Amino acid sequence: MPGIKYEDFLDLGYTPAESELVCTFHVEPAADMDMEDAASRVASESSNGTWAELQVEGSITDLSATTFSIEGNEVKVAYPDALFEDGSMPQVLSCIAGNIMGMKAVERIRLLDCDWPEPLTTSFPGPQFGSGVRNEIFDAGDRPITATVPKPKVGLSTDQHAQIGYEAWVGGLDLLKDDENLTDQDFNPFADRLTQSLAMRDDAQDETGETKSYLVNITADTNTMLERADMVAEQGCEYVMVDVVTTGWGAVQSVRERCEELGLAIHAHRAMHAAFDRIPTHGVSMRVLAQIARICGVDQLHTGTADLGKLENEDTVGINEWLYSDLYGMNDVLPVASGGLHPGLVAELIDREGTNICIQAGGGVHGHPDGTRAGAAALRQSVDATVAGIPLEEYAEDHPELKVALDKWGTETPR
Repeated sequence: MPGIKYEDFLDLGYTPAESELVCTFHVEPAADMDMEDAASRVASESSNGTWAELQVEGSITDLSATTFSIEGNEVKVAYPDALFEDGSMPQVLSCIAGNIMGMKAVERIRLLDCDWPEPLTTSFPGPQFGSGVRNEIFDAGDRPITATVPKPKVGLSTDQHAQIGYEAWVGGLDLLKDDENLTDQDFNPFADRLTQSLAMRDDAQDETGETKSYLVNITADTNTMLERADMVAEQGCEYVMVDVVTTGWGAVQSVRERCEELGLAIHAHRAMHAAFDRIPTHGVSMRVLAQIARICGVDQLHTGTADLGKLENEDTVGINEWLYSDLYGMNDVLPVASGGLHPGLVAELIDREGTNICIQAGGGVHGHPDGTRAGAAALRQSVDATVAGIPLEEYAEDHPELKVALDKWGTETPR
């Protein structure tokens, strides 16, 4: 360490070891920096470098990262495995997406991608169920599972919320989902909502003969989330929902551990992700956030609508492919498409993303002119028609709920 210089973190002839975490960054140097200067500082600041020469007695562990590739603005950095604490995503991110995001040496920097090595990756549990929820819970066969959030997303009473859930379930949908900002407010308390919604769920199951479930939002401080997970399991629900970005990855890891004890699946909402990934030249990509979510162990994750719907999306298809990919035997993750969807968009959505997904529509269900039950039926009909290879317009001839939905929204993307 004595005498170490920034350039010591740059070796363009270096070949990373299989045990090293390799991160790809977009880097735009500050005005007074060239690319090699900036790239070496990325490796230094994210591992064991500092701006001043040190005088340290005795030997120390070499934990230096190495910038080994620069192609245009794309920089690759290799991190030694010993730098990381096994099974601690907060510590990992404090290295690879920590102080470097605020360095004066870069004008912009974005963590684009990670190549996760086996030793670090397998120190995490990964998903308990993954996309297996489609058939382990719902026996959905070849079709996507479906979900809806009651609208308006906040402000409904507990009675109203549970009744809307019943109408959606009876109409044909698989899942009722809380909104990301509905937790335990006075107008709709968590415990009451859980109990009443599951009672309606049971009625809907009896009426339809299909399995139904509820994505109840347990997001809070860690201890409260664990208590709520216990309540969910006691009431016979299969899922919890967590706003994984706002609650933090350490808390997600704690919930994942408890959910394995309880046999619960985790539905991950990505609220706040755009604070990190919307600017294409700075922050942390949604691809990396999805990788982190899988490694920490969520089973379902919102990944976008492949440029359909109302929200900005970053390479939904590529992210979904990574979530399905082999990762040292770790379970995959079921992608969730949500945000401005309606029955008229389902055929194109499935064409782009495939059937191994969850399709969630809110306004595209409850905004149906004939109400929630008809809107749910229309969404389910659009899924069934598409999986069967029947054009929506043709299927709608014998399915009036879908016909009304297509007449109202067509195949246009809302804004």
